[in-house]
Amino acid sequence: MRTRVTVTVDDAAVRAAEAAVAAGRAPSVSAWVAAAMTDRAHREQLADVLAEIRAELGPPTNEETAWARSVLGQ
Repeated sequence: MRTRVTVTVDDAAVRAAEAAVAAGRAPSVSAWVAAAMTDRAHREQLADVLAEIRAELGPPTNEETAWARSVLGQ
């Protein structure tokens, strides 16, 4: 199911969406905005999971952080 909404966004965001459509990276401005909203929702869900893990296990050690960065290529 999809729902139509009306939003107000910065001109720069509109230009970015239109450029993505023109470059073939998105089928429409609506699709670009929907993908951005979905990506944001997923990041927020991940942040909630990580907060729960930190609350249960505490913060990662320096060694754990170094390992994660090496695995992620950072």
